[in-house]
Amino acid sequence: MPLFSSTARAALALALAAAASLASAAPPAPASLTLNDQGYYEAPGVDWLSFNNANEGLFADAKMSGIELIQQDVRTVTNGDVRLAATPGQWDPAGQFVSRTIDKASGAVTTTLAYPDSGFRYMTRTVPQGDTLRVEVVLPEALPAALVGKAGFNLEFLPAAYFHHSYAADDRTGIFPLYPASAMTATATRNAASGRSEGPGAEPLPIAHGHRFVMAPEDPTHRVTVTAEAGEIALYDGRNQAQNGWFVLRAPLPAGRSGTVLRWTLAAQTAPGWRRRPSIAHSQLGYLPGGQKIATVELDRHDPGAGAVKLFRVEADGRFTPVPIGPTQDAGRYLRYRYRRADFSAVRTPGSYVLDYDGVRTAPFRIAADLYADAWTPTLDVYFPIAMDHMRVNEAYRVWHGDSHRDDARQAPVNHEHIDLYAQGPSTDDKYKPGEHIPGLNVGGWFDAGDFDIRTETHHAVLLSMVRTWERARPMRDTTSVDERLRRVEIHVPDGQPDLLEQIRHGTLQLVAQFDAVGHAINGIMEPDVGEYTHLGDAGSKTDGLIYDPALAPGEERDGHSGWPDDRWAFTTKSSALNYGSIATLAAASRALAGFDDQLAARARALAISTWAEEQSHAPDLFHHGNTTGGPLIDEQFGAAVELLRTTGDRRYADQVTALWPQIAPVFFRNVQAVAAALPLMPPAFRATVAPSVRAWKAATDRMIATNPFGVPITTGGWAGNGAVLGYGLDSYALHKAYPELVDSGGVARAIAYLTGHHPGSDISFVSAVGTRSKEVAYGNNRADFTFLAGGVVPGELLVKPDFPENKEDWPFFWGENEYVISEGAHWLELVHDAIDLGDGTTR
Repeated sequence: MPLFSSTARAALALALAAAASLASAAPPAPASLTLNDQGYYEAPGVDWLSFNNANEGLFADAKMSGIELIQQDVRTVTNGDVRLAATPGQWDPAGQFVSRTIDKASGAVTTTLAYPDSGFRYMTRTVPQGDTLRVEVVLPEALPAALVGKAGFNLEFLPAAYFHHSYAADDRTGIFPLYPASAMTATATRNAASGRSEGPGAEPLPIAHGHRFVMAPEDPTHRVTVTAEAGEIALYDGRNQAQNGWFVLRAPLPAGRSGTVLRWTLAAQTAPGWRRRPSIAHSQLGYLPGGQKIATVELDRHDPGAGAVKLFRVEADGRFTPVPIGPTQDAGRYLRYRYRRADFSAVRTPGSYVLDYDGVRTAPFRIAADLYADAWTPTLDVYFPIAMDHMRVNEAYRVWHGDSHRDDARQAPVNHEHIDLYAQGPSTDDKYKPGEHIPGLNVGGWFDAGDFDIRTETHHAVLLSMVRTWERARPMRDTTSVDERLRRVEIHVPDGQPDLLEQIRHGTLQLVAQFDAVGHAINGIMEPDVGEYTHLGDAGSKTDGLIYDPALAPGEERDGHSGWPDDRWAFTTKSSALNYGSIATLAAASRALAGFDDQLAARARALAISTWAEEQSHAPDLFHHGNTTGGPLIDEQFGAAVELLRTTGDRRYADQVTALWPQIAPVFFRNVQAVAAALPLMPPAFRATVAPSVRAWKAATDRMIATNPFGVPITTGGWAGNGAVLGYGLDSYALHKAYPELVDSGGVARAIAYLTGHHPGSDISFVSAVGTRSKEVAYGNNRADFTFLAGGVVPGELLVKPDFPENKEDWPFFWGENEYVISEGAHWLELVHDAIDLGDGTTR
């Protein structure tokens, strides 16, 4: 058999001829950078952002700040700013934003920032010069002595964009390493939570030096040239310190000088005539025969195209049969793109289909009556079992993690602000001293997200959602074995019990354990330091599973104790909001568990009733910190009254619902689920009282969804908006069921379509393993492997301000785009079952 067929030879010859023609042709003249109305620099295929985004408070380094580059619609460069380390991490300090001014005449953008703790203020100025950008660092005063040798200007390059590419440093060349292997130098490390020195650490040494760097000279889609006016630039690989590190170009700031102390010229390869490839936003999962079917084509802002969306049915013999659909119409502009839309709702014949727009073709999707039948199963079958804490989780030949955190937990120190929004107040609010082991907490619960903490407030959301799913749909699916006594889970091995009830039991065990251990709900259980917090991989190897005993030396073990202080900390400051959240959750769980685990159901019910009485007996405990101490007190109290009413039928709780309503009405949008749940048990007059709030919700959400072409509310914060989309779908269902004359059911199908591909930026499904093309690189606790957890839901498209929606599929470490969270998983389970309940998907 010949190596190449004649057809292949002909195609190769044409390709070579075209390449030769391109090589011999004169390159087009570069286009000049201009400062556009959105406040960033623009040229064909190149956008330079200059502090359009600033670091937010949760982490100093979200990789979305300073000077940034979007090249041919891919953001590859970020964090152009003064930093105090060559490869700073999430907890290293960053300059605090002070002000930003724009000189429209010159195009100069000047941003003032400061490191207040060091008494250091500086300015970064960017000015366009033809097709290049001049960057200057200006110091009003000389660098403080404490920062000499530490402060430098950094520019970070996304590793995934530069893998398999080369670089040139003056006359020397190199290849970007696929895996970090640069030389290191020993340093002292410091615990970001406590400030204590933790012994020897290491920082990377430069892998190249030069006056002028060219990144990816062979690839015009990633080619960037960085030239220093004076001095040298060093290239670092930050992944030696942390898997989420980037390639960094850096130059130190000089000592003893003020004024302009650093000047670089940045040149990204422009592409005159370049247009972004169209994206056909649609549901990768597919559509019900009777449901709405919308395809929204996303086009480059400069694309004048007026093409038509075409639909083809994929036949079993491989043919693509054209299917007539309605006209393709303009759908306006949103963010940086323009849109066209086609409605093919009239197509009802079941089968496999693809969409096409000007030669861009989608992956196949289905039209099917059983569309939602298994859309939820990866979440229940795989995602939640893997997330189970205090268990060994096995899947066929694979152990996902060992029996984790058997040594839970030590009392957190008082008056302590910890990492990831945990804090302990001035008292432990229990009988345990700081550092003392609290027995009984090493049971039940789920890993909160891509990390391993148990966050009680998230557990409330998960369990309430799971109970709603159980009570509405009663899914009897059984594909997982859960043995709480042996602390073992086997995925894909039935055990004769409904998996959803086993998950409800597992979460309830942790909440009950908190009350049994300390007498109230606790904020959560969290790693003691950053080193343990950043653990990736097997949760069973995070700690030694032995209770810490300070009398033992490190490495010494005796009678189930060890000298390693790796036990997680329990944050126990009492919060009435958190207590009320647990009251609601335990009351709801007791209903679901009745007849399945009667002993646990009875304990949960008793705790809910007694804790309500205890909370009503005194002024509320108002401790609040971050997002770990419960929602607004009035919301949590109202939710507790509703669930106790549903569980007990006691009219005293109905009176509480009535009494609290005037405070709930102004914040109805936060409490839709609780209000809807209360309605069947309240007098008819209460339904009439709530109706104006429902009308206001409908009007407000209609205004929000009118701002974009996708029919759902899209948020623009530092965490992407899939949670809000899930909430909109769930609230739409609840209000449609309660007030069908006021709210239709269309929000449910639109939310599912958005989550599975009908959204800006791309057409990927944000639910891993659901839909033909779904998230396959995500921020789970296995993110270092550049892979996914089936059934996990990621946050979605994150807005890089002012107008760039982003969801990286080649770089998992953006938590705001790609981090799985258990509450989103539970809400996906619930939303799909709501859609199943609605039947054929027709808006009613």
